[in-house]
Amino acid sequence: MHGYELRKRLNLMLGWGRVLSYGSLYPTLKKMLRSNLIEETTSTTAATSRRPRIVYQVTDAGHREFERLMSEVGPAAWEDDTFDIRFAFFSSTDMEIRLRVLEGRRTRLQERLERVQQQLQMTQKEVDRYAAELQRHGVESVEREVRWLSDLINAERNTPPATAPRGIPTAGPVADQQ
Repeated sequence: MHGYELRKRLNLMLGWGRVLSYGSLYPTLKKMLRSNLIEETTSTTAATSRRPRIVYQVTDAGHREFERLMSEVGPAAWEDDTFDIRFAFFSSTDMEIRLRVLEGRRTRLQERLERVQQQLQMTQKEVDRYAAELQRHGVESVEREVRWLSDLINAERNTPPATAPRGIPTAGPVADQQ
């Protein structure tokens, strides 16, 4: 698909908490082109188009790299910067890997929650009401995510393995002006 459509779909898939800018999308696409993970073609679609549109398509090497990345487990898989993206593609991931990533994320958040609660006890008397309210909000957000992860883990363990198709979800080429 083209860059505009790719950005739109990724932003929709990742939700409001994470927005992919063109300033990060196009340099990443260029890097992926140099690594032969994607290829680009140009097309002219309509008479109204002033210039050719660039369409990106995942190569076989790109599919293999995606499979490799989605099979990795470890701290990078459950960190704040990468967890949402990885989670968005969980349907392309083996159940055991999903469980390890979810459990890793939950453990990381539980450790963070413990540290924050200890710090709160030490600083509670030193902060004004708004700072205290912000801290309380942060703690409740992490507690909510830990519960959500626990529910996901339990559902994953209680669901028989599905025969979901593996790999990157594909769509037909879509053109875009760059």
